[in-house]
Amino acid sequence: MEFLQQLINGLALGSVYALLALGYTMVYGIIQLINFAHGEIYMIGAFAGFYSASTLKLPLIPTLLVAMAVSALSGIIIEKVAYKPLRNSPRIALLITAIGVSLFLQNAMRLLVGSNPKPFPDLINAGSINIGSIQIEVKTILMFGVSALLVILLQFIVYKTKVGKAMRASSQDMEAASLMGINVNNTISLTFAIGSALAGIAGVLVAISYPSITPYMGAMPGLKAFVAAVLGGIGSIPGALVGGIAIGLLETFSKAYISTNFSDAIVFAILIVILLIKPAGLLGKKISVKV
Repeated sequence: MEFLQQLINGLALGSVYALLALGYTMVYGIIQLINFAHGEIYMIGAFAGFYSASTLKLPLIPTLLVAMAVSALSGIIIEKVAYKPLRNSPRIALLITAIGVSLFLQNAMRLLVGSNPKPFPDLINAGSINIGSIQIEVKTILMFGVSALLVILLQFIVYKTKVGKAMRASSQDMEAASLMGINVNNTISLTFAIGSALAGIAGVLVAISYPSITPYMGAMPGLKAFVAAVLGGIGSIPGALVGGIAIGLLETFSKAYISTNFSDAIVFAILIVILLIKPAGLLGKKISVKV
């Protein structure tokens, strides 16, 4: 029974990692950028939700919408200010910029709100559901349910709408898409907005379940979501989902059955193994380079 309990907890945590990994994989799919500031967007979403719930006294759904909007706007601003001017620069310049943006956002938030942890308001007063000896918290169900709904919605947007068609065309060949009349700049901004909105919701969902937020809360989940994206195959939306769930289960089971001290090390060891054995990830496509 403890195994089933840990399985449920792992699926809920993995669904949050999947939301974050989707942001990495969408941005990389179009402009081949690993946006290491993505974890800080998750943190910004959590703080937007915190002030919406504590200061404005908003209930759950409006709090999630505010977190989405603030995170999406943050993502667009970061793309326009930090990444767009360097789009034709070497990859290393973009990578260093992404790390710099991450550090800037962490410390800017620390100056704005202080470094002390803030208790997140309890937006869900419901307790837990007992199925035999298994206890499932309503917050856990919310994490998994909202994440699953958003993944389905994203799949619909990417594969069934004109916006999604523009994203897929831009990821295949940016210059050709531009010649066909697609506004590539707007498409990239929209991609950042969608990925950032998902990260913002993930921030609020985690803050509801683990009610303490700090300016540095996005660093480790951001790295684990990156591992999830690489594991699933960065650039692949189903891969981000599979990788996120896998990392969530791995972390939960390693904490329960091995050691809480080594759970993070195990997650990052998986990254090394995947890069050695299957660099394209579980669902990624092997790209042949013509010389």
